[in-house]
Amino acid sequence: MTSTDDAKQAVRRRVWDLLEREGMAPPGVHGHIPDFTGKDDAAARLADLDVWKKARVIKCNPDRAQLPVRVRALQEGKLLYMAVPRLATPKPFYLLDPAVLTVPFETAATSKGAPEITPTVGPDEMRPVDMIVCGSVAISRRNGVRVGKGAGYSDLEIALLTEAGLVTRDTAIATTVHQSQLLDEELPDADHDFSVDYAITPEEVVACAPDRARPSGIVRGNLRPDQLDNIPALR
Repeated sequence: MTSTDDAKQAVRRRVWDLLEREGMAPPGVHGHIPDFTGKDDAAARLADLDVWKKARVIKCNPDRAQLPVRVRALQEGKLLYMAVPRLATPKPFYLLDPAVLTVPFETAATSKGAPEITPTVGPDEMRPVDMIVCGSVAISRRNGVRVGKGAGYSDLEIALLTEAGLVTRDTAIATTVHQSQLLDEELPDADHDFSVDYAITPEEVVACAPDRARPSGIVRGNLRPDQLDNIPALR
């Protein structure tokens, strides 16, 4: 591991410990995007933003913390993309179209429901993305630097869509988190990491000011051998 990886892991452990100790996320949060208390309130604050209201196509992570975001997107008639776990299929995104779903949105928008009832699509079949909502372990209040759970797939998902021209500088990136996950300090980041434009908690909306441009695509020198072996879209 690099020194940046070590620094990120130290931040994760500190936040995970805090959330568990204070009962702000269920036990067993270590290693995961925290399923934080107040996630419905954070989703409601996100939905009040003009950038959300204007968005017609949303890409969102499949974690429980962002389930209210995904359900709200479908309720509002937005097209929703969710990544296949570990991007492990040739077409690495689920397509959730509220106009054709025949099961409750609360079922379709889960990591268990989507594989059963929604088709998978590749970047060549997808529409440009207006807004990305991601899960996070920690966020820097000042510049939106994000620390995820450490698997690296969120960065790869955005990089794939960027290379396909579906995510641009005009695509807003937001995250919903518990107030305790929003940190005042500088956070470690690498050249393949993306930052967020908006950090939304149950209590507030923070418009961040990223210090650098997003990666223009996949940083191939940073790919792990297991990613190259197991993600068809990278071949």
